Amino acid sequence: MFRKMGKFLTTVIIGMLAVTLVSCGAQDPSTPAGQEKAAPVNLTGAGSSFVFPLLNQQIEEYRKNNPNITINYQSTGSGAGIKQVSEQTLDFGATDGPMTEDQQKVAKGGKILHIPLTLGAVAVTYNAPNVPKNLKLGPAVLADIFLGKITHWNDQRIASENPGVSLPDTKITVARRSDGSGTTYIFSDYLTSVSPEWSSKVGKGTSLNWPVGIGGKGNAGVAGVIQQTPGTIGYLELAYAVQNNLSYATMQNKEGKWIVPSLQSTSAAAAAATIPEDMRVSIVNAPGVDAYPIAGFAWALIYQDQKDKAKGTALVNFINWAIHDGQNLSEELHYPKLPASLISREEVMLKSVTFQGQPILK
Repeated sequence: MFRKMGKFLTTVIIGMLAVTLVSCGAQDPSTPAGQEKAAPVNLTGAGSSFVFPLLNQQIEEYRKNNPNITINYQSTGSGAGIKQVSEQTLDFGATDGPMTEDQQKVAKGGKILHIPLTLGAVAVTYNAPNVPKNLKLGPAVLADIFLGKITHWNDQRIASENPGVSLPDTKITVARRSDGSGTTYIFSDYLTSVSPEWSSKVGKGTSLNWPVGIGGKGNAGVAGVIQQTPGTIGYLELAYAVQNNLSYATMQNKEGKWIVPSLQSTSAAAAAATIPEDMRVSIVNAPGVDAYPIAGFAWALIYQDQKDKAKGTALVNFINWAIHDGQNLSEELHYPKLPASLISREEVMLKSVTFQGQPILK
């Protein structure tokens, strides 16, 4: 009998990912008589691939002590996450490109809160044989590469920023996102801030009319394009560059200092920011000698007025855990911890989330 039941449960788990079905079954013998287990709750989320490595680990860790909570998060890109949460087909979204005023106006469930989950660096990543790691690329040079104006690795402008480095006469191929992307938002926000030509011809956003390049879906897709195509340059959240053992450039910050993406240089960018009440802020090209210039936050997107008490409670409790204990998972995955001063403000924001007019988090 037990063998049959084991086979049945294995089939259910593999076929339907129905951990929830197990928790809906008979009372666990370890549960004291007369004490019921917490009711199962399923949460669905989608969006940012930028935050996925960290958020995925946080979800797994949270479930260890909250087995009744199942959270299914799909790395679909920030644009898709914004669209789906606006249409109320998700319980929460995630984005590293903040929603616009127009996007917020059409959200079906009312006011959407932006709650920072983490921050990270966008690394200018490349696969160019015989090009050393941490090649220096100034802001004007980087913009002209992505505008299609600099087309070979041994271009004189690249060489002049890297004296003594022998560069190959290899054609540059640009890799960029094909989907709506918060990573694209951060990258294009930076280029818009440093290049008048980029600003006028392309601009910033989660989706762009790219002058050149091969598209990849998600950070993982762009990493794949870079790995498979010698001579390619693209942009990735730092965790993806490190995980895929890809070279990334040294960038020149606002103070003129050459900086590599790191926990410290990303935190320095955030430290210089004045963060508004709604938490939607850009930290690209931040002042400070130690600040990495292409960095940004990733936000959870949740409705301030929750329509389902059980789901709303589970969601608020998870996010509250993620910005506190969940930050202990950040640094090993190459994300800095959120600043303590910001977390205290996020607590206030979470306490504004309600069900039927009553705050969920006391």
